[in-house]
Amino acid sequence: MTINLAELALTMPAWIWNVLVIIFSIILGFLIHTILVPIVRHQAKNGTSYSAIRSIIRHLNKILAVFIPLLVFNSLLPFTRFNAQTHIAVEKVTEILITLSFAIVVMRFIRIFEDYLYHRFDINKENNLRERKIRTQIVFIRKLLITLIVIVTVAIVLLSFENMRKIGAGLLTGVGVGGIIIGFAAQKSLGNLLAGLQIAFTQPIRMDDVLIVEGEWGKVEEINLTYVVVNIWDKRRLVLPINYFIEKPFQNWTRTTAEILGTVFLYVDFTIPVEKLREKLTELLEANVLWDGKVNVLQVTDFKEKTMELRCLMSCRNSGQAFELRCYVREHMIAYINEHFPSALSQTRISMAPPISPGDNNSVSEII
Repeated sequence: MTINLAELALTMPAWIWNVLVIIFSIILGFLIHTILVPIVRHQAKNGTSYSAIRSIIRHLNKILAVFIPLLVFNSLLPFTRFNAQTHIAVEKVTEILITLSFAIVVMRFIRIFEDYLYHRFDINKENNLRERKIRTQIVFIRKLLITLIVIVTVAIVLLSFENMRKIGAGLLTGVGVGGIIIGFAAQKSLGNLLAGLQIAFTQPIRMDDVLIVEGEWGKVEEINLTYVVVNIWDKRRLVLPINYFIEKPFQNWTRTTAEILGTVFLYVDFTIPVEKLREKLTELLEANVLWDGKVNVLQVTDFKEKTMELRCLMSCRNSGQAFELRCYVREHMIAYINEHFPSALSQTRISMAPPISPGDNNSVSEII
């Protein structure tokens, strides 16, 4: 006995048929996702640190589990047996969900492209100035694009409702006064957004730049549309409005290169042999891998009434290594002076002389 599927669908209660269509859509979408992802994942096993296919799976795996069933259900919607009013409502909800899912898919594709650019411009090397420039622009453009996608998606969803169009038309009548009010209210936000655009392309700061800002040493951790996060050396986070870096002065230690000079000041007695200290500094620097071999200087830079100031100058590949090398030189130079020239450390002299009685010419001549 042959069972006609069309006849079965017509004889079956409408709500059961609709539930079966929904379940079939979910199962079919899940099967497509389940079959597709392992195949693509198998292609990604190439043993390298970066794979475009692996990046696609990581970013699209979850959203495709929703997006594919929605597409399947939307294609089967004409076969459902909803009444006219319910059909319009279901179609509208499906359309909105597909719009939102598609917007998320586009955002994920932006992330996939960002992963490729991050692989292409790797900052994990010594001289990474060009890579940090490009990464700063990538981060800002990605956030700007995602913001625009969200705004356009929300606009599409709202405009799909007839009553929202009427509200929009009503709002347009007051756009003159409202525009002025909003302009004044959003003046700082717009200023920060424009400052972000300026920073992204003129780049007074970049991702991973070393800054001295508000008296703190730290690295640029995030550059957002309206603010910047600086990771301070003790793990605190300094959050500053982005236009701060347009309007106020700050120190950028990696503006053109990560190389930096480190200094160590020593305060010693005038009797110390400076040449011996120069030889010791050279010995210490040559024995340490943090020194880049370019600058090695020890000079007498100042005299005080009680001490002599010596400055040890050395070069390093970046500020982090400079800090470590300065600590190393400071510690070993003091130990060297303390061991070989203990009397040359900073000291206060007191000269004791016998009292001079009036008319005692002999005592005066002895002291002189």
